[in-house]
Amino acid sequence: MRMSEQYTDEQERTDEEKHTDDEEQARGRSRTGPRVCPGTEPPDIRPDIRPDIRPDIRPGVELPPLTIPVTRTLIVAGALASRDYQDVHHDAEAAREKGSPDIFMNILTTNGLVGRYITDHFGPRCVLRKVAIRLGAPNYPGDTMVLRGAVDEVADGTAVVRVTGENGLGHHVTGTVTVAWDGGAAAVDGGATAVVGGAVTLDGEDGGAAA
Repeated sequence: MRMSEQYTDEQERTDEEKHTDDEEQARGRSRTGPRVCPGTEPPDIRPDIRPDIRPDIRPGVELPPLTIPVTRTLIVAGALASRDYQDVHHDAEAAREKGSPDIFMNILTTNGLVGRYITDHFGPRCVLRKVAIRLGAPNYPGDTMVLRGAVDEVADGTAVVRVTGENGLGHHVTGTVTVAWDGGAAAVDGGATAVVGGAVTLDGEDGGAAA
């Protein structure tokens, strides 16, 4: 084969490969590996740092407080989202007829806010293993609730956090949350949410209907 013919064949193959690369890149793929969008690169995890150990999670550590304005919209929306249609959570007149000065937050909304408080601190990969709370002073519209937490125990990639929520009348919620961070060391325990005598548990324990 003459030199000119060999060069023409090689140039044609190069052009075909370039055309294939252009098509692959247009589909979001690359022949040299997956395409990574800017800002989505995987984090650089140092080999000397285990992902299941966090120095900020140890007994005695306090979580930053979370201030939640208790609005009428929050109370009603929380009741509807949790399918709690009792009138004391959305009808002020009906609530007053039953002895309450106004509508008040239901326990499932409080449970969700406590869960949000924990996941905001431990991150999106954490798993709530158990939530056990008890209500005290009601959350009425116009009040403010401040959630606070402190780590009680740490073992095997999980932590037990003691949580309190205080409003203008006193302690609205007290309880504990067991959380596994970074995916956790074990699967979530099965079982549905149970409401027992003004307390919510998320661990499959027996319970009755919401009051």
